[in-house]
Formats: sequence, structure tokens, C-alpha cells
Amino acid sequence: MDTNAIRIDKEYVKKLLPERAQNSNKGTFGTVLNIAGSVFYSGAAVLSSLAALRCGAGVVRLASETDVIQQIASFSPDITFIDLGFSEQGCIPKNALKYIQNLKTPSAVSIGCGLTTLPPVKAFLEKFLETYTASPVPIVIDADAINILSLMQKPIIPLNSVITPHPAELSRLIKISVSTIQQDRIKWADYACKQLDCIVVLKGHETVIAIPNGNTFVNTTGNSSLAHAGSGDVLCGMIAGFAAQGVKLEDASVLAVYLHGLAGMLASVKLTEYSVLASDLLNFIPNAIKEFV
Repeated sequence: MDTNAIRIDKEYVKKLLPERAQNSNKGTFGTVLNIAGSVFYSGAAVLSSLAALRCGAGVVRLASETDVIQQIASFSPDITFIDLGFSEQGCIPKNALKYIQNLKTPSAVSIGCGLTTLPPVKAFLEKFLETYTASPVPIVIDADAINILSLMQKPIIPLNSVITPHPAELSRLIKISVSTIQQDRIKWADYACKQLDCIVVLKGHETVIAIPNGNTFVNTTGNSSLAHAGSGDVLCGMIAGFAAQGVKLEDASVLAVYLHGLAGMLASVKLTEYSVLASDLLNFIPNAIKEFV
């Protein structure tokens, strides 16, 4: 363990949780633009969207392919939608950017959950990231968006971004083996942070958060209950949800990682570490937050 790394504790996290003004409306707490989902992974779009709402974001606008929206709309009344058009491949079409360009600037963006790496998605993502390159809007880049970055000769990572890879995704991105990364997770998270000039959240046991200013954090919550498909989608939404409320992206990352792990621990008390699903985490985010309010 790097002795210079900051171990995240309850006292540190308590200072990061945003206050809730009573004289407020949905606009007070920000809008998340969540670009996510395909017909193969519509659940990822749901999990990330609802996680942002559970963390206090005022509005989540899910931008996805037509059929994906139709699958989700009857499932969750809390998510609003931006239809990016129909695709025979069941993913975001390559010309979808036109449906986003004229929107009011969101408070935060999350992109990548369940997108796939099919050619239309890759073409769309490159154009989208180019559009946001110099934007101050916080952007959470997860899952298939990271995989697409790894296919680029020079990854396009906007100014105010965090990437949230698991070890295999980071391996593809920085061309270092998973086994090497796992031998010194802090070293390689810091390396990626410097090489890519963005915040890096390296997921896994004792998640590492590397910040371009030189700080590195190690999480102290979580257990094997988080080792289920979809858990990362929940974390992505949580980071975006806090960022939308005006929490600095590095603080939103630390806060979300800690509470995500705590939600898993609280859920496992009731359900056991074997049986906690990613969707269960959504119901325990409030319990995790209640530890601080």
C-alpha cells in the first residue's frame, strides 16, 4: 500500500455530501444527461439513470436508441428520455449527435453504460467527445465508452472527465496486463491519470481514485456483494448524480465510491453477500446516505 494514498473514511466523506436547500426545485439539483444502453444491455441504462436520481440529481435525461427507450419507459416513470433514433443494430446510431447538440447544457454527463462498441456507437462517441473536449461540464466515462477510447489512436478525453474502468478495461486502455495492474493498483491508476490527464477510478477491492492534482485515494467500504453485473453502472450514475448537484468531480468520485461500497455492505447484512444484485444497491443508497444526515 502506498503510504501517501489517502484512505477514505467517514469523516472525510461527511464533508463532501451536498446540502439540500429547502427552497428548491428540480432545477436546483441539476440535470444528468445519461447516454447509455442498447437492446442488449438496456438494464445498464436503467441502473445508471436511477442511481443518479437516488443520489439527489433533480432530473436524469436518458439518451438512447428508440427501441431501448420503449423497453425502459414502462419500467421506470422516474427517468425522462431523449430519443436518438432507430437503429437496426439495436444501438445508438452514428448520426445521433444532432438530437443532443441543441439541448440545454446539462449539469453533468455520464456515458458508456451498456452502449456496445459497434461501429455506429464508436462513430457517435468520437463526435460527442470532440464536441465536449473543452467543456467544463463534468463527464463520467464508463464501460463501453472506455473500451472505445482504447480503440482510438489518441483517446479523446474532455477537460473535466473521470474514467471508471475495472482492471481489464484499464488494461486495454493503457496496454498493461491485468496481472501487472493488480500487483500495484495505486501505481497504475496514478500512471493512467497522468497519461490521460483525467481522474481515474480503478474499480475493484479497495477501489483507487487517482486525481490529476497528485492526490490518490483508496476506498475502505465494499465487499463481494458488489461483484455482480451492473454494479459499475450504479457507480457511474452515482458519480454523475453528485456532480450534477455541483460537487467537484474529484469529490463526487470519492463520495460515490464510498457510498456505493457502503450500500453494498448494508445490503449484504439483509441479503447476504451472495445475493445482492445491482438493482438492490439502488434501494440501499438511501440507507448509506442516512449514515451522514
